[in-house]
Amino acid sequence: METLLTSPTQTVHIGAAHPFVVIGERINPTGRKTMAEQIAAGDFRQVLADAHAQVTAGAQMLDVNAGIPMVDEPALLAEIVRLVQQAVPVPLSIDSSVVAALEAGLKAYRGKALVNSVTGEDERLEAVLPLVKQYHAAVIGIANDQSGISHDPEVRFAVAKKIVARAESYGIAREDVIIDPLAMPVGAVPASGATLFQITRRIREELGVNTTCGASNISFGLPNRPGLNATFIAMAMAAGMTCAILNPLKEETTNAIRAANLLLGHDENAQTWIRFNRPQQEETAGAAPGGARPRRPRPGSASE
Repeated sequence: METLLTSPTQTVHIGAAHPFVVIGERINPTGRKTMAEQIAAGDFRQVLADAHAQVTAGAQMLDVNAGIPMVDEPALLAEIVRLVQQAVPVPLSIDSSVVAALEAGLKAYRGKALVNSVTGEDERLEAVLPLVKQYHAAVIGIANDQSGISHDPEVRFAVAKKIVARAESYGIAREDVIIDPLAMPVGAVPASGATLFQITRRIREELGVNTTCGASNISFGLPNRPGLNATFIAMAMAAGMTCAILNPLKEETTNAIRAANLLLGHDENAQTWIRFNRPQQEETAGAAPGGARPRRPRPGSASE
C-alpha cells in the first residue's frame, strides 16, 4: 500500500517499499510561547526558519499547526500554509482540531495534502471525511473515539478498522488513510511501546494501510528523551510503521531512522548512511596517532 502526497514540485511516497518518511513537527505553537505570540501578532519569521531548518535536516514533509487560543485559526492556518509552501518544496500535513481551520488550510494548499487528523467518533468522521474527499487529500486516523484512549490493543484496532471502513464509504481510497495507533508515554503506561508495535503489525497485516505516530510522546517525562525516541522509532519501523511526526533536528533520532532504513533494505548501497556518517568517520581517522588510518576489521572480526 502506497500513500502519495504532493506539493507543486515534489511527491512523497509513504509505504513499506519506501524509506521511512519524516514529518517535521516544529511548526506548532503548542508549548512554544514565543512562537505563539509571534504568530498571533502576524510575525511568521520563526515559522519560516523552522520550515527551512527541518527540511535541511531531512524532513520529507512538514506538519503545520496554528492552534492558539483566541485567534482566527482558519485564517492563520491558511496563511501559514501559503507562506510555508512558498518557502520550502515539501508536501504538508495540515494539523488542526478545528474543522473550519482544516478546510481553510486545504483551500490554500497546492497539491495533495495530508489532513491531521480524524478520530473514531461518528460526529468527527462525518465532519472531516467529506473535506478529505472534496480536496483529494489523505488523512491520519487516530485510534481513539468517544470512549477515550484504550489500553486494550483490540479496542484500538477496532477503532482503526472503523475509520478505514468509514473513509472508504465516503469514496476515500484505502491507501489515503494512515492510522495512528497512538504512542503513549512509556513512563506512565509501561506497556505502551509493546502495544503500539502490536497494533502497527496488525494494521499492516489485516488492514493493509500505512501507520504513523507522534513519536516524541513515548518519552514524555523521562530523561534522555532523544535516546529513547531513537530506539523507539527504529523498533516501530521494524514493526511496519512507515512515517512519523517528529523533530528532525534531533540527530540521534534521525540517524537511528537512517540506520533502520539501511537495515530494512531501504538504502541502496548504504548511500544515505554513508553520506551522513562518513564525515564523522574521517574526522576520527584524522585524529589517529601519527595520522595513521584505522585498520579496517576483517569480516567477522570484533570491532568497536
